[in-house]
Amino acid sequence: MDRAQSDLSLGSGTSHALPLPPPRIPIADDSITLQLLEQRFDGPRSRSRVLVDKDEDFEEDDDDQREDFILLGHPMKLKRSRPSSSTSSPTPPCKRSAIDSSLEARRSLVKAWGNQPLSEADPDLHELMEKEKQRQFRGIELIASENFVCRAVMEALGSHLTNKYSEGMPGARYYTGNQHIDQIETLCQERALQAFGLRHDQWGVNVQPYSCTSANFAVFAGLLSPGERIMGLDSPSGGHMSHGYYTPGGKKVSGASIFFESFPYKVDPRTGYIDYEKLEEKALDYRPKILICGGSSYPRDWEFPRFRFIADKCGAVLMFDMAQISGLVAAKEAPNPFEYCDIVTSTTHKSLRGPRGGIIFYRRGFKAKKQSINLNHCESNAQYDFEEKINFSVFPSLQGGPHNNHIAALAIALKQAASPEYKVYMRQVKKNAKALASALISRKCKLVTGGTDNHLLLWDLTPLGLTGKVYEKVCEMCHITVNKVAIFSENGVISPGGVRIGSPAMTSRGCLEQDFETMAEFLYRAAQIASAALREHGKLQKEPLKSIYHCKDIADLRNQVEGFASKFAMPGI
Repeated sequence: MDRAQSDLSLGSGTSHALPLPPPRIPIADDSITLQLLEQRFDGPRSRSRVLVDKDEDFEEDDDDQREDFILLGHPMKLKRSRPSSSTSSPTPPCKRSAIDSSLEARRSLVKAWGNQPLSEADPDLHELMEKEKQRQFRGIELIASENFVCRAVMEALGSHLTNKYSEGMPGARYYTGNQHIDQIETLCQERALQAFGLRHDQWGVNVQPYSCTSANFAVFAGLLSPGERIMGLDSPSGGHMSHGYYTPGGKKVSGASIFFESFPYKVDPRTGYIDYEKLEEKALDYRPKILICGGSSYPRDWEFPRFRFIADKCGAVLMFDMAQISGLVAAKEAPNPFEYCDIVTSTTHKSLRGPRGGIIFYRRGFKAKKQSINLNHCESNAQYDFEEKINFSVFPSLQGGPHNNHIAALAIALKQAASPEYKVYMRQVKKNAKALASALISRKCKLVTGGTDNHLLLWDLTPLGLTGKVYEKVCEMCHITVNKVAIFSENGVISPGGVRIGSPAMTSRGCLEQDFETMAEFLYRAAQIASAALREHGKLQKEPLKSIYHCKDIADLRNQVEGFASKFAMPGI
């Protein structure tokens, strides 16, 4: 372990047996100092230079100047230098010049290797990265959990901060040299509280998790014992697997379900909205230690007062995973979870438009005697104990050193999230999502819940006879990226017939409502192409899908998509 190695290197007065060196080590010079030979011979010798030669035949008149010994596992012969009138034997100028030249050459090699641009250091990887840049630029990005970061965030991610190791929290690191890193992380924490309008005496934050899945598991591991109970939205209902998930066959998929007991609540299959009455009934029977709200594919607002009431009733900690809508929350374009929840987690990309990572907010300070609808209005002498447990769970329990380049990039994104310009941006994200939903509905497309309250919508493709898997592949052929999702049909059966579509990424490229109406037409035409191919080829499998890549309809739509997308610049490039 790194810490053990660090402790070892700092220790004094401790002797450890070193491994034997390799059997043959080339010697650059034919001279070695007497100090090296003292490891082999007993006692100190004269400080005059000695010459080492392996398996060399010496002249007979030099026998008295010769001595056999073993060096690095090989028989060697030592020939003493002849006495000289000089008390010292400096290296000849020509030899010293050769040695200096060799050292400089080695230094130059290292410098050259360390300063090559990517295009020279790794042309193969550079070519692939350039192709990916062109794919992003020429395509329409509609995956709800993806976004384009700004140039400043990219600069921080690719900076020298990636060189520093910083296990621990600010002011309590396991390595030295972290005085500036501490300031960066503390600044990031302060900006996180400011971005969401939180007081330092009421909320704390950990900005080190590598992802929101890591953040969620850190909360569970910090507050629960193995086998204790959690309860979150079912994945086919729009929840996230990190909240616990079993397959219909009973296989435990997520780490949350492997190490803890999880039991889901669901949406009403007739409406697509969370069934709060059944949720309350299940929670009172199951008695989870942590009740989780939040999901990855839920297009409506969350009723936090209702969740708070249910959590209080069953004695659970209320946790909200705002990974999808954290940007909306920061811009006050979504209900505020901090008024009602005990713990709030999030990714730092997606709608927040920062680097990829996770973040955990936790209550601190005085705890309410009896929790009510609004926890901020209650007073008590008892204090929350989340901070130490969660921080210890993140490190050292589950992670190593934080990614300092990510934390710096997050600090930049959080500063932007607190700006008036960011609020205008997130308002446009919502307007664009609603414009896209309206345009699809006008084309007789069926949306789960009939629309959206946030940045994403769910399109039910089953009336067109399509699955989400087939449709997303056809869209990809046309340089449109969406992602398949499972949905509940009206009879309560889970169907793979949906896709999730989001507006943040293309909003970041400068698209407005009318542009999303154009994208709705592209999406609808892709569905028509997929339906026609299905009728012609039957059940579309992998090979038939490849065969339609060059068909005229797809080629025409692909050209139109590329022409449209290429009009909008890509941020950060």
